[in-house]
Amino acid sequence: MGTANRELAGKRAVVTGSSSGIGRAIVLELAAAGADVVVHCRRSLAAAEAVAESVRGEHGAKAFLVQADLSDPQQCGRLVAEAWELLGGCDIWVNNAGADTLTGDAANWPFHQKLEALLATDVRATMLVARDVARRMRAASGGVILNMGWDQAETGMEGDSGQLFGTTKAAVMAFTKSLAVSFAPTVRVNCLAPGWIRTAWGERASESWQQRAVRETPLARWGTPEDVARVARFLCSDAAAFITGQVVRVNGGAV
Repeated sequence: MGTANRELAGKRAVVTGSSSGIGRAIVLELAAAGADVVVHCRRSLAAAEAVAESVRGEHGAKAFLVQADLSDPQQCGRLVAEAWELLGGCDIWVNNAGADTLTGDAANWPFHQKLEALLATDVRATMLVARDVARRMRAASGGVILNMGWDQAETGMEGDSGQLFGTTKAAVMAFTKSLAVSFAPTVRVNCLAPGWIRTAWGERASESWQQRAVRETPLARWGTPEDVARVARFLCSDAAAFITGQVVRVNGGAV
């Protein structure tokens, strides 16, 4: 397929929570840059396999599939071990998986249940997986880890969702900085902090939310999963070789 714009050729990448949304976009972007990938899902096997098929068919890269419920610490370890074996190592790991407490039955859960779900998947799983991966990368030839934060964790947002996501994503952002210091210079660790991104919730949000997202974004539009994926691609490449321990906002200029 040629070498132009294939800056990740020969690299091996894992993206958690990659059957849809931002995770799917990151998988496809990394594959477009030449990386072989592991697609991860909790239960959406058909959707995850469709992503893997897109990787193989559109980008000619290898794609594997691993299913694991990351709210279970034992399955966190299993995911890392299986992905490592499938790829024969790992150069890029993106911790994108997070609990969905905005749509489906979970939207009606009480506050404490939503908090428990977010702490288990967004915080604990990210920490356990990233530490495991970082140790393996340091023992091998190094690598890059990306975690997923939220821009309004730094500024605050009113309501239950603001309190829930602000608290849990701020924890991920703080953890990223400490992990980066712990594993430098062998492993680079950064965090993406998306703003108003039109994922499943955004597509179904009320008109008032649609207007708010545009109003609060200086670039006057919703972001897309692809907007986030392109930044992930850059941070995973050698072009970002002097960037670690950073929280990178992808939010259209929102303060």
